Amino acid sequence: MDCGIITSKTVLLFLSLIFWAAGAFMAYVGSFVIKTYDNFDSFIQDRYTLIPAVIIIGISIIMFFFGIVGCCATLRESKVGLSCFFFIIMIIFAAEVAALVCTFIFRGRINQDLDRSMSVVFAKYDGQDTDSKAVDYLQSQLQCCGVKNYTSWTNTTWFAKNNTVPLSCCKQNVTACTGRLDQPNLLNTESCEEKLVKLINDSLSYAMLVVLGFAIIKFFGMLSVCVITCRSSRRNGYEALYA
Repeated sequence: MDCGIITSKTVLLFLSLIFWAAGAFMAYVGSFVIKTYDNFDSFIQDRYTLIPAVIIIGISIIMFFFGIVGCCATLRESKVGLSCFFFIIMIIFAAEVAALVCTFIFRGRINQDLDRSMSVVFAKYDGQDTDSKAVDYLQSQLQCCGVKNYTSWTNTTWFAKNNTVPLSCCKQNVTACTGRLDQPNLLNTESCEEKLVKLINDSLSYAMLVVLGFAIIKFFGMLSVCVITCRSSRRNGYEALYA
């Protein structure tokens, strides 16, 4: 067995193992993106931002089975098995490229959509309904206040009635905070929009790096299948190749 076959088999066996590990890891990444969406879904009205995460989870589900197929086909040098494995890798590679493209396209639309939806939700804040609780959760978790900054609350009905910002704007572990604007040192003053956009973009960037890394591995996997198939065909007149 020549060096090319050994190297190619090693790559494919390694790729099969990666299928199992990557399946679990990509499922986690996709779930993390969806969890981020669920936590702040009141401010992200368009569900198209979930498309990359759904694609990633879909890929992870079928990876476990494909890892077994790749391992068996590589060890037996089965032309049929390797052909199926090549087709599988190619489909997943295309799906990963599609996920990268979708992520790149959709992340550019987040800023515009968040500015519109957050302004509407913050304007209707009354401290009681579900959207208001989502605002409080956002401000306390991200340690921010208002869409643009803490003065954005002056344009809301809540401020007109109470002359204060919600207590969720208060800094953590500060007991004297009443939400009055003349106490800015007790408030989180940064923009909630900027922090939420950064959180979402960071999550998508992380997912893109993971998918890109696996896409590169799939590319070398396809090359390895071609090497094994071509070398095996040349030896076909001298050694039996079981399909």
